[in-house]
Amino acid sequence: MVSESGAGAGVVPVFFLSDSTGISAETMGNALLLQFPDLVFERTTIPFITTLERAREVVAMLDAAMDGPVAPLAFTTAAEDAIRAELARTRAPIVDFFDMHMERVEGILGQRGVREVARLHGVGDIKRYNTRMAAVEFTIEHDDGQSVRALDRADVILLAPSRCGKTPTSMYLALQHGLFVANYPLVEEDLEDTRLPQPVRDHADRCFGILTTVDRLSRVRNERRPGSRYAEPSQCRWELRRAKELFAAHRVPAIDSSTKSVEEMAALILQTLKKNGGVPSRQAARATRTPGGTS
Repeated sequence: MVSESGAGAGVVPVFFLSDSTGISAETMGNALLLQFPDLVFERTTIPFITTLERAREVVAMLDAAMDGPVAPLAFTTAAEDAIRAELARTRAPIVDFFDMHMERVEGILGQRGVREVARLHGVGDIKRYNTRMAAVEFTIEHDDGQSVRALDRADVILLAPSRCGKTPTSMYLALQHGLFVANYPLVEEDLEDTRLPQPVRDHADRCFGILTTVDRLSRVRNERRPGSRYAEPSQCRWELRRAKELFAAHRVPAIDSSTKSVEEMAALILQTLKKNGGVPSRQAARATRTPGGTS
């Protein structure tokens, strides 16, 4: 059980329940909770509810929370009917994402789903899983310019001055979307030039720039190197200005990380790739399957 502390007067207890990791319940539940910015939530994730005995323990926990000063709210993505039925016995309000959507999908398809835990949360598509793992390995190897080997395999190359948010965006694209991502830090030498850095020069069509605000960049850098020239607002301002000019000169799409979450940045990158014809590596894969291609 994982809890995010924050209890206090008026705090709404929220429980994410799952017969697997709880990631799906957290993702969908939090998407709804974000629409209530004036409320404070105390979040608790309870994963791996795989037996009726454990489900009864969770029900007792939820019922106890009902006796508190603020009524709790529970979200569940449990797939197995018996577990879901047991959880539904609680006196607490419960939002069952599986029940809400599965019956409709079954009605549309005219067939009952198997309702197995592994089907909902497991590896499932082995090929897709292996692709994601290969993407993660590639992205780790090519983090922060550590390697410029095989950049032609990259689906996305992120360019930015240091500490603008390249690494978390790279990892999210790799983990969630199976993209091969390289990220390259723009240092002073790069920013003094009018050309893109030599290692990425031949891959401009895969490049995306990341920018932020001077204040935010200075603050983040100061946490890493307090009182350094690297963290001075004037240095940050110069780097961001030159990076912006470089992106504009080479028509590299740029995203402001100060106003967007990693998920939003990833969505913008995917949207741009789609508009430009799709993910480069997948374009190549399709080409090898055409009558004139090789396999």
